[in-house]
Amino acid sequence: MFVEIYGRMTCPYCTRAKVLVEKMKGELTDFDFKFIDMIAEGISKEDLEPRVGKPVATVPQIFLDNVHVGGCTDFQALVKEKFGIEV
Repeated sequence: MFVEIYGRMTCPYCTRAKVLVEKMKGELTDFDFKFIDMIAEGISKEDLEPRVGKPVATVPQIFLDNVHVGGCTDFQALVKEKFGIEV
């Protein structure tokens, strides 16, 4: 399982998502993640729209095995339901 988080280092929701995936990495086998700092990489929200499939208004934008999950709140709910892990 692989999670990609597109976000900003100064975003509190992005930080929460990073904390959660770090916890998941410690608790799950065959799990990894990548945090993509959109500012450092020069990626805009508009750049994510084709992959997300709709206009992007907020960050983070999170993908689980290349499937768009949504933002931090959506991701937290999915992880709690599927794996019983919360932050």
